[in-house]
Amino acid sequence: MPHGSELMMLPQRKPIVYNIAKDLFETLEQNPFNPDEKIFPVAVFNSPGYVNRHFCAYDDEGIKGYLPLFSYGAVGFGKNNFRSATLLVDKEPRQDLRQMPHKKIARGVKYLQKKYPDNRLIRHLETCALEYGCPAGKNFFLKRYEAPLPTSIVCNANCIGCISLQTQNNLCACQERIGFTPTPEEIAQVSYEHISTVKNAVVSFGQGCEGEPLTAFKAIEPAIGLIRKKTDKGTINLNTNASLPDCVEQLCQAGLDSMRVSLNSVRENCYNAYFRPRSYQFSDVLKSIQIAKQQGKFVSINYLNCPGFTDSQKEFAALKEFIHTYKIDMIQWRNLNFDLKKYCDLMLKIEDSGRPLGMETIIEKLATRFPSLIHGYFNPPLC
Repeated sequence: MPHGSELMMLPQRKPIVYNIAKDLFETLEQNPFNPDEKIFPVAVFNSPGYVNRHFCAYDDEGIKGYLPLFSYGAVGFGKNNFRSATLLVDKEPRQDLRQMPHKKIARGVKYLQKKYPDNRLIRHLETCALEYGCPAGKNFFLKRYEAPLPTSIVCNANCIGCISLQTQNNLCACQERIGFTPTPEEIAQVSYEHISTVKNAVVSFGQGCEGEPLTAFKAIEPAIGLIRKKTDKGTINLNTNASLPDCVEQLCQAGLDSMRVSLNSVRENCYNAYFRPRSYQFSDVLKSIQIAKQQGKFVSINYLNCPGFTDSQKEFAALKEFIHTYKIDMIQWRNLNFDLKKYCDLMLKIEDSGRPLGMETIIEKLATRFPSLIHGYFNPPLC
């Protein structure tokens, strides 16, 4: 099991196991070694950079409630240690907690409090780093890798797995959404501070503690202009649902370098079932990608993957066609943080996507078919 991964027990659910002696699958309710003891499934939340090959096998019949917003990878025990069914796609230690000592983070917070006493965005990032333990927030105060630029208080989608706002299924958001829109000057201060002190720096709009950054276009567009007036260094990135093509075009013209588009599927009906767009259509997403590529920008997709669906025959066929058509530069393989059994049930209601091919199989086939396509997890620096 990768360092930094976490084990999770799934309450009320029943584990589905494979009985080697009988050559069949069984659902257990009691510990076979102690019949008086109840037994529950155990899953793993794997470290960043690792893709789940399988998710935890469990029976949730009769349970209406949803599991909390984590990914539930399959995990076993062998050779005196836990074993993850997972695949490494990105070795970079950008979010390795062993490299984020609390004392250095606190020192960075104190330094920037003195340097920028009136910057509300930096105050927000202090909360992210110190209270929520956000790796992106920590990296900003440690002066390394990628700095977050949350800006938006609203969203034009209603994702079933949104980690900053939940109103259904008794789910809790993982963090509090930012409650204000920073000024262009506040955004530019944070960005220039990071770019001027970090080699191969990346600054990114679109974080887990905000809505859709394109809805804050009026703050982001002039902020990019302010950054680029001061420096041509660093990579300015946008993590987005790509719902507003006109805004994407203007941001590209202002100096945006890269764009990462979140997708759970490249098929419209499956996309709509997860993202539940309010004021845009899937065609707008595709148009935004096309615009960014036409302007020579680096485009990646934040591919929210679920074994059994993402690697299904129909989804993989659609993904290959999507990559061929839009010539994206990178896939960031992200494990979907949602009740995966409920998710697969939802997708099956929409369409039977065919048998699973295996996560490793589809990644290997994509590497052969599209040799220039980058596979990873983090937003790469472009300069």
